[in-house]
Amino acid sequence: MEQDLYDMIADYMEKGFLDNIIDMFKYEPDIYPVAPRLISDERMRVRLGAIALLESLAEINFGHLEEIADAIAPLLKSESTLIRGDAAYGLGIIGVNRHIPQLQNLLNDEIPDIAESALDSIEAIRQRNHIPAA
Repeated sequence: MEQDLYDMIADYMEKGFLDNIIDMFKYEPDIYPVAPRLISDERMRVRLGAIALLESLAEINFGHLEEIADAIAPLLKSESTLIRGDAAYGLGIIGVNRHIPQLQNLLNDEIPDIAESALDSIEAIRQRNHIPAA
């Protein structure tokens, strides 16, 4: 993805133009790789907007949710506690069964809130897919 396109989307997100970004995803689904970059952005409004974007895309059953989740999963290994936590939370919204082992790796995270977010996300994925708890 071109840097200019990412910059434009992140700037829109910072300004609160979530509906515009959702429309962009609906009509140009090939821009989905921007989602992990938004979660990694240094601006809090952009990161919060990225989570709202995931929630909105999940509500409309966006066709590339699994691909977005796969792109977000590597963020679980980030050095940044904010990014790890947001990635774990995001996978709880759109992740699938194959993301559970990656989330389980965070259950012993040094930051209790991240471990809790990972556990909540595992439970959300299992519930969404009707998988009994282990």
